[in-house]
Amino acid sequence: MRRPVEPDRAAFRAECVRFTEVLAELTDADLGRPTDCPPWNVRDLIAHTRTGVGRLADMLAAPAPPRAEVDAAGYFGAAKFTAEVDADRIAGGQRDASQVGRAALAAEFDRAWRATDAAVAAAPVDRVVRTRHGDAMRLGEFLRTRVVEVGVHGLDLAAALGRPPWLTAPAAVVIAELLTGGRPTPAGLSWDRLTLIRKATGRAALTVPERAAVDAAGFRWLAFGR
Repeated sequence: MRRPVEPDRAAFRAECVRFTEVLAELTDADLGRPTDCPPWNVRDLIAHTRTGVGRLADMLAAPAPPRAEVDAAGYFGAAKFTAEVDADRIAGGQRDASQVGRAALAAEFDRAWRATDAAVAAAPVDRVVRTRHGDAMRLGEFLRTRVVEVGVHGLDLAAALGRPPWLTAPAAVVIAELLTGGRPTPAGLSWDRLTLIRKATGRAALTVPERAAVDAAGFRWLAFGR
């Protein structure tokens, strides 16, 4: 059964709106802060996230592959995130960051995600796209990866800025469902969605009992690279 696109689109919009609001509040000093995605600082992380949320517009403008080959979980497979690919991603984030001034960061991010949202709205629900890794994916599945991108890097940005996480409820639902395969979190863990996401993506450390419970539950360990 295919997953409907609209809930994921709504989650993408909600998270991008919140991310843009935060960007509009940043100072020059904020942009130079280090992040937990070294060697990126805050400016580099924002530039990388902006590129990530804008990818679908160009992908939908390209010819459609004949059929899908991977889903959202498969997109985050560790095999794709080699040292060479990761080095290119790091350099790309830094290069993009150098080209945008502080005053334009929020406007550029807002423009990028809205271009993606408009392209998704105009596309057939069964559209297939090709990723930068060469995978063919259904539009809805790739959109889920964009929710992960902006949501999880939002956690990274909040940590770098010393702010409480602002992950929106719709995005938390999408990311948690991807991580758990749609199954409930094991009762023994007593995690809310935010804790689940932080723990399962390496943003918070797991205790030995927690790791055993997560492995037993078959949670998906997403490979982000950067």
